[in-house]
Amino acid sequence: MAHRAQANAKHPRTARGERTRRKLLDAAAAEFADNGFYEGSISAITRRAGVALGTFYTYFDSKDAIFRALVADMSEAVRIAAGEAIKPEMAPLNVEYAALEAFLTFAGKHKEIYRIIDEAEFVDPDSYREHYQTTAKRIRERLEAGIGEGSYREGLGEAEAWAIMGMNVFLGLRYAIWGSASDPGTAEVSQRANDLLRRGLSR
Repeated sequence: MAHRAQANAKHPRTARGERTRRKLLDAAAAEFADNGFYEGSISAITRRAGVALGTFYTYFDSKDAIFRALVADMSEAVRIAAGEAIKPEMAPLNVEYAALEAFLTFAGKHKEIYRIIDEAEFVDPDSYREHYQTTAKRIRERLEAGIGEGSYREGLGEAEAWAIMGMNVFLGLRYAIWGSASDPGTAEVSQRANDLLRRGLSR
């Protein structure tokens, strides 16, 4: 997904240009979240960003191009949020707890991610698939690290990585997107999920 976005986006060479590109991506996120890809428009994105219409084409060739770049940007933002929550000294199960809590917090602050990623399945299937494939790959690498240090049982692999990702995605949907004030907090939800993993992954 990232390589396709790079091929369709004109990356700025200055800090000012990067700020403008960031404004366009943030405006696109708001526009597509409110109106969807097909009803959203470049002119609406530039109005939200507060830039001239011609400025859009300095950074993106089309509405499709900014959508692909946005999906890649959101996927990277999720990776960064989880990465910042994970510390080198953490035990493997604590890593999964921290990654899930970080994702739930991120999704709660950026609820548009669910609509945009889901719409990518139809707008740009390659971006949609790559988002989930790269996420599952990171989880699988964490599982393999846990096996290597003896915390997890042998034989864990791709199926378990996708199962964990699926659990995280739907917990995010339930508690970050559909949540209410009476729901348990992200820490408790993450702990419950972690308890489930502990019984299924540990030696």
